[in-house]
Parts: sequence; C-alpha cells; structure tokens
Amino acid sequence: MRYREVGGARVSVVGLGTWQFGSGEWGYGERYAAVDAAAIVARALDLGVNLIDTAEVYGGGQSEVIVGGALAGRRDEAFLATKVWPVAALTPGSVEAHARRSAGRLEVSVLDLYQVHWPNPLVPLRSTMAGMRRLVDGGVVRHVGVSNFSLRRWRAAERRLGGPVLSNQVRYSLVARKPERRLLAYAAASDRLVIAYSPLGQGLLGGRYDAAHRPTSMIRRANPNFMPENLRRVAPLLAVLRSVAAAHGATPAQVALAWVLRRPNTVVIPGARTVAQLESNVAAADLELTDDEDRHLTDTSDAFHRASIARAASSLLRRPEKT
Repeated sequence: MRYREVGGARVSVVGLGTWQFGSGEWGYGERYAAVDAAAIVARALDLGVNLIDTAEVYGGGQSEVIVGGALAGRRDEAFLATKVWPVAALTPGSVEAHARRSAGRLEVSVLDLYQVHWPNPLVPLRSTMAGMRRLVDGGVVRHVGVSNFSLRRWRAAERRLGGPVLSNQVRYSLVARKPERRLLAYAAASDRLVIAYSPLGQGLLGGRYDAAHRPTSMIRRANPNFMPENLRRVAPLLAVLRSVAAAHGATPAQVALAWVLRRPNTVVIPGARTVAQLESNVAAADLELTDDEDRHLTDTSDAFHRASIARAASSLLRRPEKT
C-alpha cells in the first residue's frame, strides 16, 4: 500500500467507502451487513488500508455501527472518517452533538476526520465551523474536512475554522472530471487532500454493464449514467480501459482507479461488495500506468459527453435493436 502524507495525516491511497454498509438501497441484504461488511473491513486493514470512510446518513447510522464493530481491537490501524448529517441544523451545538453521537456509534473517543457532508445554504458557514473548532479544541476531532464543496467554499471554511480544512471529498473519476478545474491544483499547492468518492462511477467503469445489460440495484438504476443512451456513449472509454487493462494483466476497474491515483494529493474510496472486490481495488495502488496510457484514457474521457437526463430517459422507451 502507498500512502499520502498531507497536513499531518498519513492516509492510504486506496481507502474503503462504506455507504453500502447497512444501506438498503444497495440491495446487498442482511448477511452482507451482519457478516460480509466486517470481513471486508478486517481484510482492508490486513492489506494496509487505513482510510475507512463512513457517514451518519448511511443507513441512518447503521454504517457507523457496523464499522465500529468491525474495528474492535484494531482502532489504531484506521484513519477513521465520518460526516455530519447533511440536513442537520449545523449550529455549533448541533455539530458537536452529531459528532459525539457518531463517535458513540463508532465506539471511539476520537474521530480522525470529521467532514461537513454537504454545504448547507441555510446555515452560515461560520456557525458550522465554530462547532468544528470546538470539537478540535476538545480533542474529539483530529482533522476537519468538507465534502462536495467548491474551492470558494473550501477556502471560506478554512477562514471560518481559523485553521486547515484537511480534505474535500468529491465525486471524481474518468466520467466525473469537475474537480480538475480548481480543486486538485489547490490541494497540491496547499498540502490538502482530495478524497475521490465514486472513483469507478458507481461501477460504470468496471466494464460490467452496457445498454443491453443494465444494473439491477436501485442506486445505479437511478443514475443517468446507467441509462441505455449513456451506456452506449461510454463504450469507447470502456474499450480503452479494457485495452490498457489487458496490457497490465489488470481489470478495467483497477486501471480506472490507477488513473485517479496518478493525480497528486488524491486518494480513492471505492466500496466493495466482497472481500475479493476489495483485494482487487487495493491492488490498483501498485498499478503504474504509462504517460501514453494516461493520456489515451484522458483524451477518451474528454470525448465522453453525458446525455441530458431527458434524452437518457427517453432511451429507456426505445425498442432493443435487433442483432
């Protein structure tokens, strides 16, 4: 495993996202929550993964409960990150109370990284950051982070906190490139971290799906990327991923993760349904792409233009093409 050392933190370049732990919308079932999730966390730690990311909203706190149980006896091996409930009234007292409840569900006394899950336009940022400052000063939180923040809001959060906001967790992958406009450069220049969630486009970049084979999970079927029109449009990018993967004896998903990890001050937090999938994700940390391969992937990604939601939805009404 490789690590990023940023702002006084040492974080594995491949982390583990746990949205699916205890969240019924993924359709993984009770056994996954009761047995498989703990096995995935244990294996992640065995492989040197220390970034374990969860959130209060995942399964209404169930993800935190599952993660906390899985870390029993191994807390010191993890860099534990969670997020405050996204629609909470983020006043100082509320932020404090939510953090302490999360710590209780996680069965820890200190959170390594506590993140504002989404900007809340109804609550002044100075109020939210005042709560974060109390948590840092009180020893409940080691590092403050944000999620889904623009660069302007990220900088504003730092001013209101009166100190570094270590990280910004954002959607970033070969099919979601917006963070490249400003966030990556700021992180690299300022000793900050970009945490890429959905680095595989919720599985789109694994090459498993196409217009004739759409996903069954509620989460993916609601994502416009998985509508037939967009599955057709992404086919050239998937072809390049497969070609690069074949050259390395790897998988398309590993190549997609390795592409993200070539960006400075960036780490990825893919989820995993099985221990085997986790192991495959972790192996991406050791995959070295060439400059030419990176450029080919980037250029093909540039050419991918997602259809509008209306156009993508209309593709569902078309009759399947005859072959």
